[in-house]
Amino acid sequence: MTDATSSPSGPIAERAAAIRDDFAFLDDWEARFQHIIDLGKALPGLTADERSEANKVRGCTSQVWLVSERGPGGELIFRGESDAAIVSGLVAILLQLYSGAAPADARAFDAEDFFRDIGIADALTPQRSNGLKSMLARIRAEAEAAA
Repeated sequence: MTDATSSPSGPIAERAAAIRDDFAFLDDWEARFQHIIDLGKALPGLTADERSEANKVRGCTSQVWLVSERGPGGELIFRGESDAAIVSGLVAILLQLYSGAAPADARAFDAEDFFRDIGIADALTPQRSNGLKSMLARIRAEAEAAA
């Protein structure tokens, strides 16, 4: 198992460590999935205008929207939501990791390893796994465009 926080430094690595610590306290899958659902429920909603085709993530079975902006220092700012409880939680984790990050840090972070490290990747259905990959591809594309 690879330490997903070993290569990038800065905010993403620090946030990944905090999320990893949160998941380390959860003993079983029921607790993990409930935590993921709770994270999704805590997400602020997007406006109707933000739930547009331009912000929709392709490749997700559920409806997923990601809004990206640039902060005053050039950092990436992400907001998002989904119409599915577990997917909303995955969106929340991605926002915790990537929102506020420099584009170079976002491109360098290995989220696939991170999700394996915290035990989520292997528990996702193939459809959710593909959706997660689509969300990550969208975030990476935004980071590339901002670089």
